[in-house]
Amino acid sequence: MPRVIDAHLHLSENPDDELASYAALNGLRYTMDELLRLMAENGVTGGLLLSPPLRGGQPLPNERVIELCARSGGLLSPVLTVEPSASSVAAAIGLARANRAAVKGFKIRLGYLEVFASDPVFDELYTYAEAEDLPVMFHTGDTASHNGSLVHSHPLTLDRLANRREQLKIVACHFGNPWIQDVGELIYKHPHVYADTSGLVVGGSKYLAGYADSVAEQLSKAIYFAGGAEKVIFGTDYPVSTYSLALDLVRKLRIDSNDAERILWRNAAKVFHV
Repeated sequence: MPRVIDAHLHLSENPDDELASYAALNGLRYTMDELLRLMAENGVTGGLLLSPPLRGGQPLPNERVIELCARSGGLLSPVLTVEPSASSVAAAIGLARANRAAVKGFKIRLGYLEVFASDPVFDELYTYAEAEDLPVMFHTGDTASHNGSLVHSHPLTLDRLANRREQLKIVACHFGNPWIQDVGELIYKHPHVYADTSGLVVGGSKYLAGYADSVAEQLSKAIYFAGGAEKVIFGTDYPVSTYSLALDLVRKLRIDSNDAERILWRNAAKVFHV
């Protein structure tokens, strides 16, 4: 079994967790014990834990994410969610400084909030992230809520930030789906822009098999356009997707074994220092 790093997963153990409906759809219990068991069964040697949304739209507090990671026996590492306010930016930086050995990056929820990545409110965060060589992950593409703003979550909005901050490591989550080819351009154009494969295939559709094949074809074309898979990072978006679906997607890609290994763990190890 090849080594795997899951660079995008969620957990809260909170009854108000909005992702519980996805867990039910996938037949998952959505608990720490289940997650650690699934990681072991699938050869996942490490994972990055991001705040899920809670009822009302607020993310799980970053302090709780750090606590959950501490319970994982070193298997999970925290990524801090940052909202578009000076107080949230300052709090995230302070928490990252206090937990420097543990924190592996930041996440900004484009589309769930009507803000662009290039908004000056995040400048201090980006400066800190550059200095500490920490990536900033951005939700891109479709939103789980029907009232999300696709204007703000379109992946090409990251181009302006990447032009202004050439040393900032940027990760476009969900490969910008459905704008997968646009993300292929971003990772080709910018030396420090990456994309993860999280949440691309979700159960429940009668066309699931055909849809998975379609996504694999689009991903393969984006990788060809970029000239290789050096900028592609594996993620499940647990509990939105399952390890079975996410790993099967990688197996469907028309790439060689070296690129598959890069996607499954080597790129994440390099970008997140895990």
